[in-house]
Amino acid sequence: MKKIILTLTAILAITTPALSHSKAEDTSPASGATVKIVGAIELRFDHPMRVTAIKLTGPDGELEVIRENGLDPVTEFRAKPPENMPAGAYTVDWRGLSSDGHPMRGTFEFTVAD
Repeated sequence: MKKIILTLTAILAITTPALSHSKAEDTSPASGATVKIVGAIELRFDHPMRVTAIKLTGPDGELEVIRENGLDPVTEFRAKPPENMPAGAYTVDWRGLSSDGHPMRGTFEFTVAD
C-alpha cells in the first residue's frame, strides 16, 4: 500500500506541472493562411499567459505592433499591426510566461495577398 501511494505521488508530481503549461490554441490570422487584410494579431491560450514579447516580421523586415493587452495574464491576446501591410510572407514570434511561471514561445506564419 505504501508503495502504491509513493508511486501515485510521484506520478502526480511529474504530470501536474506539465498540465498547467499554457499553449496557443488558436491564432488569427490562422497559421499558414493567406489573407487580404490583417485587422489584428490574435493569440488564444488554453490557460492565462503573460505575453512578454511579440514581433511581426514581413517582407521588408520588422513591423511595429501595438499591444491592446497589457502584461497581465490573458487567455486572449490582441495586438494591432500597421494598416495597409504590403503583400508577402509574415512571421509572428511571441514569448510569454505561462500560468505556472514557465517561459513559453511560439511562432506562426501567414501571407498577405494583393
